[in-house]
Amino acid sequence: MTVQLGIIGGGGIAMLHAKAAAKVGIRLAGVCDVHEERAQALAAKYPGAQATTSLDELLAMPELGAVVVATPNVFHKDMAIAALRAGKDVLLEKPMAMNVAQCDEIIQTMRLTGRLVQLGFVCRCAPASQAARDLVAAGSLGRIYHARATLCRRRGIPGLGKWFTTKSQSGGGVLMDLGVHLIDLVLHITGFPKATRAGAVCTSTFGSPIDRYTYTEMWSDPPNRHGVFDVEDAAMAFIRFDTGLTMELNVTWAANVPEGVQSDGIVLLGEQGGCYFDLWRNELIITTEHDGELVDERPPLPQCDPWEAAWQRQYELFSHALTHRSVPHASAQNGRSVQALIDVLYRSAEQGHELEIA
Repeated sequence: MTVQLGIIGGGGIAMLHAKAAAKVGIRLAGVCDVHEERAQALAAKYPGAQATTSLDELLAMPELGAVVVATPNVFHKDMAIAALRAGKDVLLEKPMAMNVAQCDEIIQTMRLTGRLVQLGFVCRCAPASQAARDLVAAGSLGRIYHARATLCRRRGIPGLGKWFTTKSQSGGGVLMDLGVHLIDLVLHITGFPKATRAGAVCTSTFGSPIDRYTYTEMWSDPPNRHGVFDVEDAAMAFIRFDTGLTMELNVTWAANVPEGVQSDGIVLLGEQGGCYFDLWRNELIITTEHDGELVDERPPLPQCDPWEAAWQRQYELFSHALTHRSVPHASAQNGRSVQALIDVLYRSAEQGHELEIA
């Protein structure tokens, strides 16, 4: 039977979800957004899809088997819980919630209702990410003892002056937006070791005052020049794990970095080899040794648009979990683990020193 999907939210992320779902044969049956015109615009692209401004009306649709929560972060917990209580499985956009306590509420409801929750950790599904994880799982690099994860935008503050940059609605800035992806990706590849100590520095440099922010492009809508900017636009962190793994994290929404300089990506250092990969350049380089010689290998990756491939793969995995009633590949517990670490990093930044993690 074809899975029928509802989407809560009608913005840019919702459009990506609808497109990817359609590619794997999941039918969009309904869209809910507080702005009626946005709900109607998205629903109109998919024959038979209904548009509504009422969450209750969407969740009451008996044909819906699953719901995507693609709203501002502040609504993630309540929307996910409402969908679970209505008997729907949930694909929940990252971050899972505003804090780990809210994650626990979602998990408790998930267990009580017997429904499924998959997190929108789409970066796991990029071809380069999957190839790197296969390398580590096969033991080709030996024990991974260090990871360096970097994603630095020159000018990329999303929706400046709107919900993305308003802490009461987003929970945080670039650490909540980009940091969660990179932290999840390193944990996913290395088997989700337990963090034991972490420290972070968060800075806010470029968005205040908003009317002086210079940019060439912006995710989401143009800035609200009279809006709020009370979150960080850069975060640097160092994390220690119980396996001996250490991780450096460097993420920015805005930074004075030269155009064209290749700094983004993930570096994994292992005892028998290492690798570097860039998700969206579709590149993987393995550094190893053969017959006493140091060599760099560039294994072939699928020739595709890595962004579209990642989104499609995410929905293939979601469809598989729905069909087989299996734990999703990006589970609610994974989402909680990432959020718990994010919470510690924010506390560390506020207190100005590393923190032990119980």
